[in-house]
Amino acid sequence: MRKIIFFLCLFVCSHLYAQTIRVVEKTTNVSVEGTEVSVHGKSALGVTNAAGEFTLTNVSGQDTLVFYKTGYLPERIAYSEIQGGISTIELRVIAYDLNEVIISGSRFGDAKRDIAQDIKTINAQAIAFNNAGTAADLLQNSGQVLVQKSQAGGGSPVLRGFEASRVLLVVDGVRMNNAIYRAGHLQNIITMDQSILEGVEIAFGPSSVNYGSDALGGVIHFRTKKPDLLTEGEKLLSAHAFLRYGTVANEKTGHLDFNLANTRFASLTSVTISDFDDLKAGSVPNKDNEYGSFNFRPFYVETINGVDSIIINDDSTVQVQTGYTQYDILQKFLFQQNENVYHGINFQYSTSTDIPRYDRLTDPGDEPGTLGSSQWYYGPQNRMMVAYNLDVTGNNGAFDKLQIIPSFQAIEESRHNRGFEAGNLTHRTENINVIGLNIDLRKGIKNNQLNYGAEMYLNDVTSVASRENVETGEITPQSTRYPDGGSGMNNFSVYANHILKFGNNKWVLNDGLRFNVSMLHAEFIDTSFYPFPFSEIDQNNNAVTGSLGIIYLPDDTWKISLIGSSGFRTPNVDDLTKIFDSSPGSVLVPNPDLKPEYSYNADLHISKIIADKVEVEATGFYTRFTNYLGVEPGTFNGEDSILYDGVLSGVSTPVNKDNAYLYGINAGIDVGITKTISLASYITYTYGRIETDSTPYPLDHIPPLYGKTSLNFQFTKFRAELYALYNGWKKIEDYNIVGGEDNQQYATPDGMPSWYTVNIKASYAVAKYVQVQAGCENMLDLNYRVFASGISAPGRNIYVALRASI
Repeated sequence: MRKIIFFLCLFVCSHLYAQTIRVVEKTTNVSVEGTEVSVHGKSALGVTNAAGEFTLTNVSGQDTLVFYKTGYLPERIAYSEIQGGISTIELRVIAYDLNEVIISGSRFGDAKRDIAQDIKTINAQAIAFNNAGTAADLLQNSGQVLVQKSQAGGGSPVLRGFEASRVLLVVDGVRMNNAIYRAGHLQNIITMDQSILEGVEIAFGPSSVNYGSDALGGVIHFRTKKPDLLTEGEKLLSAHAFLRYGTVANEKTGHLDFNLANTRFASLTSVTISDFDDLKAGSVPNKDNEYGSFNFRPFYVETINGVDSIIINDDSTVQVQTGYTQYDILQKFLFQQNENVYHGINFQYSTSTDIPRYDRLTDPGDEPGTLGSSQWYYGPQNRMMVAYNLDVTGNNGAFDKLQIIPSFQAIEESRHNRGFEAGNLTHRTENINVIGLNIDLRKGIKNNQLNYGAEMYLNDVTSVASRENVETGEITPQSTRYPDGGSGMNNFSVYANHILKFGNNKWVLNDGLRFNVSMLHAEFIDTSFYPFPFSEIDQNNNAVTGSLGIIYLPDDTWKISLIGSSGFRTPNVDDLTKIFDSSPGSVLVPNPDLKPEYSYNADLHISKIIADKVEVEATGFYTRFTNYLGVEPGTFNGEDSILYDGVLSGVSTPVNKDNAYLYGINAGIDVGITKTISLASYITYTYGRIETDSTPYPLDHIPPLYGKTSLNFQFTKFRAELYALYNGWKKIEDYNIVGGEDNQQYATPDGMPSWYTVNIKASYAVAKYVQVQAGCENMLDLNYRVFASGISAPGRNIYVALRASI
């Protein structure tokens, strides 16, 4: 009897033998939490913990284990190999995954295969590997977005020929666009700290059903990292830090974030400081540019003992007066009330030193060999946001998921300018307070997924101005950029979108509808500068938008989708009320009668995965842009020119024009040449024209052909990427030169030449929690500019970064 008991115990123990394995990303050696572990052909065993660990039990030597997580290639391994000594499983990141969960398609997480809209993602691993100096550079380096720049501390992304206030920026579900986002070029994106991002989602095409006004070209949704609660295998305190140095602007960036948690409460703190000196352009003239010196900085203005002096630049590739410093802070708290209810606090603050407006500082003066401005800079770019998040899950009748986000944002931006040898420095400062509320609910009924909710954003704008005598310090009144009596803009909307999976799961329907009400009020008190024929502006606008899409999924390797959608943009405080110099010698005056812009869009998207090695996708689109806001020559009190900041300037005014159209294609391919080498390429083409009574005229903001091609290497602990970024020609005949924003004055007489850069990046995991990264961008040191930019792109940049975590 004792022998029988002994052998039974031995038999049971042999089958209950527990072995712990760790799942990591192949190139970084970083733990992969949430990896599903299963026995092939059987049910799942469970998922890895925060340390990437999983304990195997009840597995026999004949079993094959499968390790899978969205965004990675599945890894299969025989259990006998693990018994033979393998304790670490390496997963490889993949570029395209139909099962990837995205937020921007419905404001909740859905698999990419179930969303008809074309949405691209940049995950945390790609962000860390990219080592971009700003969020604008991150988007530009992706090859999916073209980014215009007027100064080093800026960046205005372009989606499908739409830019600035026609592209919606969102952070953690909260709108960044406010009442003074302008239609020209913006720099607000730099207030988003890319060092603490969990991911970026880029939704192409009208997205107004889910996000409301401004989402004409699409949505760029920044998702910051979340606090982690303490789970089995996780540390009470975890931290990540990096230091980076780059040569092209003498960049010095430091970042630290740490997570402190127990099982119910977690805190995430992040701090980033970046310092940039003057940016150096490339020294090698572009072969496609016959005007080799147009990008250089031969001289600049310096005030010496109170006298404005023209200084010869010792190195004309150094773009003097481009340096600045930026500071970013994030603090998040998470409290788990129970398994179904979570509370969160999200605090973000970004500020900077003064940021020189480089393009204006290079504008020529009235006399040859002089410059138009001695000083032109933005004051500190301040953005503060605090938001509360309530997340509720569970079957509550009206919803399965509920998300409520009340928020408050305080934004300050200012402009400071003084003409060459002028005695007065003009200061204009804008403060914007935004109160927001988002309520989003989801309800699943059989094969239907209904998402619905409401949104409110209240904008309050205060605008002040003064003029300072630089010799005496005397302060005198000056005209404000926006109405001095204050401005307000309130938006209210309700929406619903719906996902229906048909019985065979090969067809998926997407549809949605949104109703929006907008109210604006502005008051002009001091009319001594500009005696407008009105003292206040009031507008009320309503808008209805919708979308309808169908997806066909023949199998797990195909996705074919067709979607029709509409978008709108309500005229804001900037559109309706501002008076400013849109370019030297031209002044824009208000038009209180502007109406909303609308876009109507059709997309066809096709993607195919071939033999688990080749991923091909292409999206074609056509957009009708109606009632769009453009600029035309005008008059003010019967005069076609007025004095603005002492300069006689021609009068222009914003107007609703008739119709325009855009069409284009973006395509990509990713080829797994071997298990460790892959090739990827993306390209985008856009064409846009304004309809006239005769010949169609170029629409502004339309980028030239652009894209990215990369050769990627992924080995254990090592990753490298050799890639090229490129732009085609933008010929001058394709510029909008009548009141547009294409900035032809910063191009050559023939337009903006084509260009390409060759770049290399690499990372090596020297230890379990330490990585060394290095790269060389623009290896050929080419001198070039991105379309519509007033500053040259960086020359050769050699950088090195050290990352560590505990």
